[in-house]
Amino acid sequence: MFKNVIVKNPGNSYVNGLTTSDLGKPIVEKLYEQHEKYVEALKQCGVEVTKLPANEDFPDSTFVEDAAVLTPEFAIISNPGAEARNREIEEIEPAVKKFYEKLYYIEGPGTLDGGDVLQAEKKFYVGISDRTNEEGARQFKEIVEKEGYEATIIPLKEFFHLKTGIAYVGENRMVLAGEFIDHPAFESYEKIIIPKEDEYSANCIQVNDYVIIPAGYPETNRKLNDLGYQTIELEMSEFRKHDGGLSCLSLRF
Repeated sequence: MFKNVIVKNPGNSYVNGLTTSDLGKPIVEKLYEQHEKYVEALKQCGVEVTKLPANEDFPDSTFVEDAAVLTPEFAIISNPGAEARNREIEEIEPAVKKFYEKLYYIEGPGTLDGGDVLQAEKKFYVGISDRTNEEGARQFKEIVEKEGYEATIIPLKEFFHLKTGIAYVGENRMVLAGEFIDHPAFESYEKIIIPKEDEYSANCIQVNDYVIIPAGYPETNRKLNDLGYQTIELEMSEFRKHDGGLSCLSLRF
């Protein structure tokens, strides 16, 4: 069960952030509204939300997931792969220290985005991407294995981040899209398969008794409901314009 969540308000400078998409410029008013509804949904899931203020110097810093990885026992402060985002850890580290005594750090030349890290019980999966390099993944694997976890490194072929196309929703179930559907690393899980036209919805998050999913994907919603999950649907259009998904916007622990 998650008890706490850290989020960070987006600022007006978000519109100048990094993106690989061609979905247009974010509308700031909708952005703020969608973020507020995201926070409300988290509270509905029964967690205490710590909300960090916006920082106009860091346009992408609302995507707090990339700056840290949190477990029940320890925290890892990452080293984000985009140079423009590297200093975001300066704000996340003190917020994390309020909850954790044991911290580890990914050190350069290793880079690691939290969006490339998926935890499934005592196992971690780490994607090698444009943002997470082999050295960063190696350091992460070494840290978590020392702490009694397993870690599998997965080079990505299609997706921006590992969690762009996968989510763990408990009960040995994985939501899978694209290159992960037939990936041997996930053969031991019950698969909830997401077709290409719906693959944005693969980035969903289980928070206690709920699974939060992007709005507009009725088939994904149905599949989860049929398995007994309660779902909350949220509009994510303005975050998607900058490659963001539901998991990107929070650190859950």
